[in-house]
Amino acid sequence: MIKKHTISIKNALAGLKWAIRTQPNYRVHFSLSLLALLGSYYWHVSSGEFLLIIFLITIGLVIETVNTAIEETTDAIDKKWRDDIKIAKDVSAAAMLIFALGSVIIASLIFIPKIF
Repeated sequence: MIKKHTISIKNALAGLKWAIRTQPNYRVHFSLSLLALLGSYYWHVSSGEFLLIIFLITIGLVIETVNTAIEETTDAIDKKWRDDIKIAKDVSAAAMLIFALGSVIIASLIFIPKIF
């Protein structure tokens, strides 16, 4: 039982390593996350605000991971341009866009009053 979990964790870490190494959006997400964490420290956000920032970072990485998995899966199905594959890719990208816009609004509500 523990061996299966160890293998699952190894596979998950390999997937994360691949995503960080090959996906530019992952690097952007990590860079912006680092800025949010540094800003949290610098502007002394409350513990509740800090937990919200950590939550947003985590959910953003999850959505980006699922988006990447959908893109890679659809590419494995067919690399030629197809309407159905385009829809799957566009909708999964839209999920990340919606989340990113919401995160920017929340981050603005947390940081703008502290900056000014």
